[in-house]
Amino acid sequence: MKPPKRILPIIVISQFCCTSLWFAGNGVMGDLVLNFNLDASALGHLTSAVQFGFISGTLVFALLTIADRFSPSKVFFVSALLGAFCNAFMVIEHNSFLSLLILRFFTGFFLAGIYPVGMKIAADYYDKGLGKSLGFLVGALVLGTAFPHLLKDVLHSISWTYVLLTTTSLAILGGLVMKLFVPDGPFRKSGKGLDFSAFSRVFKHQQFRSAAFGYFGHMWELYAFWAFVPVMLKLYVQLHQQSTLNISIFSFFIIGIGGFSCVIGGYISQYIGAKRTAFSALLLSCICCLISPFIFMVNHEILFIGFLLFWGMVVIADSPMFSTLVAQNAENEIKGTALTIVNCIGFAITILSIQLLNSMQFVLDSKNIYLILAIGPILGLIALKNKRKPI
Repeated sequence: MKPPKRILPIIVISQFCCTSLWFAGNGVMGDLVLNFNLDASALGHLTSAVQFGFISGTLVFALLTIADRFSPSKVFFVSALLGAFCNAFMVIEHNSFLSLLILRFFTGFFLAGIYPVGMKIAADYYDKGLGKSLGFLVGALVLGTAFPHLLKDVLHSISWTYVLLTTTSLAILGGLVMKLFVPDGPFRKSGKGLDFSAFSRVFKHQQFRSAAFGYFGHMWELYAFWAFVPVMLKLYVQLHQQSTLNISIFSFFIIGIGGFSCVIGGYISQYIGAKRTAFSALLLSCICCLISPFIFMVNHEILFIGFLLFWGMVVIADSPMFSTLVAQNAENEIKGTALTIVNCIGFAITILSIQLLNSMQFVLDSKNIYLILAIGPILGLIALKNKRKPI
């Protein structure tokens, strides 16, 4: 039986609204630095705080099998409310660097009840065509991630606090819509209780491991790229004095265009399979990492922006494919936990790459540091290529 047509659009809209919390701090980073007297390394630290919070949240959610023991829609709703409140408290005048780190940490913690739980909800409704469904869902995540940059450009003439308050309102709306209009799906199997063995059980299956390790390589690159898109644009302007790039608006488009590539990848996967789609996108993003030092020297804005737009498409197009492979190769009773575990490890990896870039930009030639992002895709491609059985 096919689910009602309204289900997928509602999940997608809710995911978009709630994941706008993710890079809300990045969208107003310049204002945070100015208003709270932060130093230049704040970008990496505040971004990593969200990632660390997300890791901690996914670890707790996975160990307690929350997404399998309780109604996923209710978990999504409560997480959206709590994440929204943490985001809103950033506008308080007397915040310090420490309090901002704590608030971003807990925003990330509650995002653990939004992103992987949203995928779990989709998997509970869509057995066949899951790749296409998750393509729309991850596409919503991408647009939500990019949205604060657009808000910053649109609301540039008024206080930066409206960017944070707008994303807060969207998160509350997204959580409420999910709770009211998306009941538990027909393929959901409720967990029977606490299952501390789930963390180790999922990795006993070779097909699951291959998909998970491919995802880990993808994550090494993804969030570091997203976090440093404004830095790349600023560096290009510094290298080419005649350039007049609008950093906020181009950051939105470079990150946001990945949402469309996720949807396109979802449709492509119906013809060539999720594994081939993921492998192709990962290979292309790896190539982008390797040629990135040369593109900064090109004295043509259109070519430079075109390259970053292409990179923005391929860097995320494999993400829903990996999530599809993970979901398809996990036991139904712990599917939500499996997705959460893989997210937990994947986002732990993002902290390493973000902090590495954050440190290297002060000691090496900035245009060369993005070469290290190729390490993840290379290892991910090896993991996919070495599979003994087709997924």
